[in-house]
Amino acid sequence: MAGSKIAAAFACLLAIFVSACSDGETPSAGEVVAYTSVDQVYSEPVFRRFEEKTGIRVRAVFDTEETKSTGILNRLIAEGDNPRADLFWSGDPVRPFLLIGRGLVAPYVPANAAEIPATFRDAQGRWTGTAARARVLLVNRERLAGRPMPSSVRDLADSRWKGEAAIANPLYGTTTMHAAALFATLGEEEARRFFEALKANDVRVAGSNGEVRRLVVAGEVTFGLTDTDDAYEAVKDGAPVTIVYPDRLGMGSLVMPTSVVLIRGGPNPDAARQLADFLVSPEAEQMMATAAAHMPLHAGVATPANVERVENIRAMQVDYGEVADAMNRIQPWLRQWGGLAADRQ
Repeated sequence: MAGSKIAAAFACLLAIFVSACSDGETPSAGEVVAYTSVDQVYSEPVFRRFEEKTGIRVRAVFDTEETKSTGILNRLIAEGDNPRADLFWSGDPVRPFLLIGRGLVAPYVPANAAEIPATFRDAQGRWTGTAARARVLLVNRERLAGRPMPSSVRDLADSRWKGEAAIANPLYGTTTMHAAALFATLGEEEARRFFEALKANDVRVAGSNGEVRRLVVAGEVTFGLTDTDDAYEAVKDGAPVTIVYPDRLGMGSLVMPTSVVLIRGGPNPDAARQLADFLVSPEAEQMMATAAAHMPLHAGVATPANVERVENIRAMQVDYGEVADAMNRIQPWLRQWGGLAADRQ
C-alpha cells in the first residue's frame, strides 16, 4: 500500500513539474502539440525532421524513464475536458486504450497505415502502430561461463538461475505491459504463480529497463528481461552480451509497436494529422531503426545489421485491448507484489 501511495504521489509531482515547464504558451497556428513516452533522444530528431519537411513547429512534452508512459498518460487524462495536446506518440500500443476508454481519442487513419500489418493497427483508426520494440533477454556471456543460454521468460523463475536474473519494476513502463500480456496469455492463476516464483528465485527488481541493462553489463546478474532498444545499446557499447528473443518454440516474444493517437478536441487537428502521417511513414521508421534499433513495420524499410526484422521473430499472439484490460485489473495485485519485492532488496 505504501508503494502505491508513493507511486501515485510521484506521478502527480511529475505531472505538476511537466505542466510547470511547458504550460503558459497558448497553441497557435503552424504548430502541433505532441506528448510522447518515446525516449526523447530518439523522438526529438523525428519531430525536428517533420519540422524541416513541413514548416510546422512541434511543441513536444516528453516522459521520464522512471514513469514511462504513466506521467504523460495521467496528464492527458487530467486534461480530458480541456485538451492541450493534439497527438500522443505512445511508447507502446496498450496505453492508448486507457484514453480510448475515456473517449479522449479522435479516430484517424494515417496515410501510410494500410502498409502496416493489421495486428499492429486499429481497424477503426483509434491507434496506429509504427516502429516497434520487443521484450528480450539480455545475457552476459562471461558470467554465463559455458552454461546453456536461457531461452525463455520462464527461466527467470528457474532455480538454476536463482539470484542471477533481473527485471524492471512491473508497476511501470513496458514491464507493466509485459506482465499484463502474461496474465492475458497464461491466465490469472498461472501468471500469479510465475510472479511469486520470481520472488522465490531472488530475481532483482530494478528501477528501469536501463538499470536491468546496467546490471547485466556489469556482471551483477547473468541475464535480465528488457527492451530491444536497451539491449542494443549494450551491444553497441561492446559489452560481452547476447540478445535472446525468448520462447521461439513457445508463446514468443512480446512485440510493442510505438503507437500514434490523435487527441479529441486538440487545438491543431490539421497539423496533428500531418504529424501522424509522418510518424507512420517509412522515413520515420528508418530513423527509428537506425538510431533506436526499433523494428520497422513497413516491409520495404531496410534495417541496420544489428536490428532483427519483426517478421523474423516469433511474436506473442496478443490482443492489445485485452492486454490493456488485464493491465488495469492486475494493478492492485502488482502493487502488492512490488511492495513485497521492494522489501527484499
